[in-house]
Amino acid sequence: MKQTLFDVTGMTCSACVSNVEKAVKKLPGITRAEANLLGNSMLVEHDPNQTTMEAVQAAIEAAGYSATPRLPQGHGAAPAPQKNGFDASKAIAAMKRRAVVSFGFMVPLMYLSMAPMMGLPLPASLVGVENAIPMAFTQLLLCLPVVLVNSAYFRGGFKALWHRSPNMDSLVAVGTSSALIYGIFAIYHMGWALGAGNHMVAAHYLHDLYFESAGMILALITLGKTLEAVGKGRTGAAITALLNLAPKTALRLRNGQEETIPVEGIQPGDTLAVKPGSRVPVDGIVLQGTSAVDESALTGESVPVEKAPGDTVTGATVNTSGYIVMQAKRVGNDTTLAQIIALVEQAGATKAPIARLADAISGIFVPVVMGIAALTFAGWLLAGSQVEFALARAIAVLIISCPCALGLATPVAIMAGTGQGAKNGILFKSAQALEGFGKIHTMVLDKTGTVTSGKPVVTDILPLASDEPTLLALAAGVEAMSEHPLAKAIVQEAATRNIAPLQASGFTALSGLGLRAQTPLGLCVAGNLRLMNQQGINTAAAGTLPTTLAEAGKTPLYFALNGSLAGIIAVADKPKPSSAAAIAALKQRGVHVVMLTGDNAATAEAVRREVGIDEAIADVLPQDKDAQVQRFMTQGHKTAMVGDGINDAPALARADVGVAIGAGAEVAIESAEVVLIKSDLWDAVTAFDLSRATLKNIKMNLFWAFFYNILGIPLAAGLLYPAFGLTLNPMFAAAAMGLSSVFVVTNALRLNLFQKPVPPQGVIVQPAATLPASTQATTQGSVTTAQPAPPAPLTSRNSAPFPTMAAVNAAKTAEGTAEACPIPIAGQAPGQTPFGQTTLTPLNTVQTQPKDVAPEDAQWVMTVNGMTCGHCKARVEKALATLPGVTATVTLETKQVHIAAPETTTAEALQTAVQEAGYEVVTMEATQQTATAQWTMTVNGMTCGHCKARVEKALATLPGVTATVTLETKQVAVTAPQNVDAATLEKTVTDAGYEVISVID
Repeated sequence: MKQTLFDVTGMTCSACVSNVEKAVKKLPGITRAEANLLGNSMLVEHDPNQTTMEAVQAAIEAAGYSATPRLPQGHGAAPAPQKNGFDASKAIAAMKRRAVVSFGFMVPLMYLSMAPMMGLPLPASLVGVENAIPMAFTQLLLCLPVVLVNSAYFRGGFKALWHRSPNMDSLVAVGTSSALIYGIFAIYHMGWALGAGNHMVAAHYLHDLYFESAGMILALITLGKTLEAVGKGRTGAAITALLNLAPKTALRLRNGQEETIPVEGIQPGDTLAVKPGSRVPVDGIVLQGTSAVDESALTGESVPVEKAPGDTVTGATVNTSGYIVMQAKRVGNDTTLAQIIALVEQAGATKAPIARLADAISGIFVPVVMGIAALTFAGWLLAGSQVEFALARAIAVLIISCPCALGLATPVAIMAGTGQGAKNGILFKSAQALEGFGKIHTMVLDKTGTVTSGKPVVTDILPLASDEPTLLALAAGVEAMSEHPLAKAIVQEAATRNIAPLQASGFTALSGLGLRAQTPLGLCVAGNLRLMNQQGINTAAAGTLPTTLAEAGKTPLYFALNGSLAGIIAVADKPKPSSAAAIAALKQRGVHVVMLTGDNAATAEAVRREVGIDEAIADVLPQDKDAQVQRFMTQGHKTAMVGDGINDAPALARADVGVAIGAGAEVAIESAEVVLIKSDLWDAVTAFDLSRATLKNIKMNLFWAFFYNILGIPLAAGLLYPAFGLTLNPMFAAAAMGLSSVFVVTNALRLNLFQKPVPPQGVIVQPAATLPASTQATTQGSVTTAQPAPPAPLTSRNSAPFPTMAAVNAAKTAEGTAEACPIPIAGQAPGQTPFGQTTLTPLNTVQTQPKDVAPEDAQWVMTVNGMTCGHCKARVEKALATLPGVTATVTLETKQVHIAAPETTTAEALQTAVQEAGYEVVTMEATQQTATAQWTMTVNGMTCGHCKARVEKALATLPGVTATVTLETKQVAVTAPQNVDAATLEKTVTDAGYEVISVID
């Protein structure tokens, strides 16, 4: 299929858009035809073997419009729409001239028509019934220039009517023509009446000429269209700003001499000089010199980026300091700036799904309105009204119903939204993507390069059969042939420590597992645990080291030599600085955040916990990412996929909205509908907010456009006249029609005030996990090396000891950080892991009951409104725990809080603590103090927050029983009256669908 963008002239309203699209869609081989009223363009996707561009052009012209295909540009730094498309500045200038001429003649015309009624002075030759003919002709002569300067309404309107596809111009043309024809008719009647000496009839027609109505209607509509054109021009301000970034000239170096040439003359391979303060002319590579380049215009990042030989530079960025010499690589339409502009223009030319409602109505709106106008005219005549009254009502219906606002409601908002996205480093490739991003329920994130920096480093070297330099040399030798980021980290570490890699040959990549190569020491197999198991390599010598490394957020890579395990090298890819804040913000907006990774479950859990992701699916092979996204979608989740790699491309294409990281692979960017230029996950939050703001703006525009017509047509038709005496003068109808379009455009321009959300300061990133004291560690350079010998804790890269798991849990509990509410997976049985993958849930931090409840403690049951999720649960429990000796357990399902407190604690103090936390206490009852027992249950099958809530809810159905589940240990802490036995507790949990392993008193 081939996509072609046409410039279409003559479209004035949504009815025109519908007519053009219908005409093109009738052609064979057309799979997509979307006209854009704002950009006066049309995007056509067609099979060139069935339909040519000439055929499309002919179909558009046959419908009454003009069309020309937008041709590609030459070698310039960016496309120039003003030369090859709709020129907004010329359109605005033309509309302003028409408005000036219209009002220049309309003002004296209105004076002549209104002066007799208002007692204003007039020339004697125009006063009195005897001068009715000169007065009428003078008004006609003043009206004719207004008609002529606005003849486009008549040409377009009657042409569309001839093609049986009436539009807004048709309504204006028929309405004003009716007024003009009636005025000429009145002149004849005045002549006949004066000839017969009937001055009363002549005076009657003198007051009903309607020339002033025709002139005022045309002038007011032209004023509205002028203001509309100005507003439409402003919605494209982002594209204009991008176009202005492109430099006009460049310095080319030839034989050591600088020559100034137009940017259009640059060819790939040319050597260019860029002086301080100048813009980089095209995309290329630095050959000589160093400098700091300001890339904020394209990425929004205010901090200049240091550039040195070998680094890439992007056209239109600013060289702030040093003199650099570069080689041109991508020029013309291939530059980054040109592609950004093309994407923004293409997004503006596409149609959002919400626009289909307006299109469907617009296709039949104008014919229906003309029918209503005819019925109005006939109805008032049949009711006995005068011709003048009936005609005024029909004209008012025609004018008030012009669907300009309806046609502008969506495209102006889309253009403003995509422009703001480009300004903030977010490229929406289509209106569908802009609308759909704000509707997502689940966001699936690739780990490496998306959540993490994608630049892993070696953290631990653990030789098991040789010394550490030998293991590193072996590893660097076999990994040197791989392009995987983990392999590059090992090669880089060897280079940093001046260790020469062993020569390897016979390299074989094992997808999703690792690699195999022949070395001077023998056959080496390197990869993950799955590969070791597949190759039958015994990993028992490693003991618990791989587990502890994985729990610390590190990826253990196994190296086997001649069938025996030689050692392990751990590599860590740390989260990007903004990842935790971005994920927290998405969760606050109700998005369920999922991470896909090929790492093992322990490593995935460490990263998940560190950045606060709701759910992590580990051990996912590259080819399985698409299946994971598809399964979320089949469960009814509106899903976005964020990735950067080649293996992410199928999932990006599959998802409802595919989001590519700007620094990712080209195929990933091609497969995605949204591109985050800065490769910053926080921009996904910005895109989400911008999408919602744009959709809200469109809905507001459509509401007012529909409301305006629904309210205006009955009033114009005079339906309220018999009961209330209310009518709508055609001149006021014209003013209201123009103002409705101005309102819609102005409302869309509010999107230009959109403020990018600011990442919160001080987002807490939890330590990844623990490293128990099971190895002897020493630090060499920046890497921790260890031998499985005398117990001693491994150290981090800065030699600081890792915290214990108890310390991590205690810290999280003290902070009150609780799990977000995970989205239940439809059709999942209790205890079943979704999609057959290891699913990891946030760390449970609910404060548990003490082992013994003191007999002097008072027991309370409080019902609290406003608690909706795990965060609320933790907040209420934390607030009550600030009171001395008070412990509390919240049951979200029943909205109840079970409290154990000293007798000195008053009900008022408990209630105040909850209210200050932001929740409403509905009831509060003191329960009978009875002896209680503490139980610890170990339960299998609990995998997520849904399971946790299910078990706690089941046990809470027993009188006086409270329970708190800790998912990580699979344990349930139960407080129950003495009359509740272990068998009852076990049966309750079993009935809920889970397996009880043990119940300990």
